[in-house]
Amino acid sequence: MNKLKLLFSYLAGHKRQVTAAVIEKDGKILIAQRLKGSTLGGRWEFPGGKIEPGETAEECLKRELKEEFDIESEVGDFFIASRFRYCLVPIELLAYRVKHLSGDFKVNEHDQIRWVSPSELNSYDFMPADKPIVKILLKNP
Repeated sequence: MNKLKLLFSYLAGHKRQVTAAVIEKDGKILIAQRLKGSTLGGRWEFPGGKIEPGETAEECLKRELKEEFDIESEVGDFFIASRFRYCLVPIELLAYRVKHLSGDFKVNEHDQIRWVSPSELNSYDFMPADKPIVKILLKNP
C-alpha cells in the first residue's frame, strides 16, 4: 500500500493491523533484515506482514511465512500487541509465537535472516514496532 493510500485510510479513521512471528529454535530467535531500498530498508524485524481483508492474524502469519521463506508453520500463543504510527497512519502489530514445521528457509523478501540468542537482540537496529517484542524477549527469553 503506498503512502497516499495509507494517509487516506488514516483520514477515514482506519487502523492497519500487521503481524509478526517470534520463531525460536535451539535457543535462538529468527530475525530478518528488510530489503535495502524498501521503506526502512536495512532495519531488522520479526517476519510477518499485513492482514488482508477477511483473514485472521494467524492465517496472515502462515501465509506470510510461506511467501517470505517457503516454510510451513504453526501459529501458537499471542505474544504482544505493539501500536505505532507510519506516515500518520495508526498501525497495530500483533506478535505470536510460531513453530517452524517444515521446509528449508529461503530468503525471498528480505536481504538476510539470522538466528540470534535473545541477549544478541540489542545489537540489531529493529523497526520501531518490533522494539517492544525485543524488550520482552530480553527480559523473558
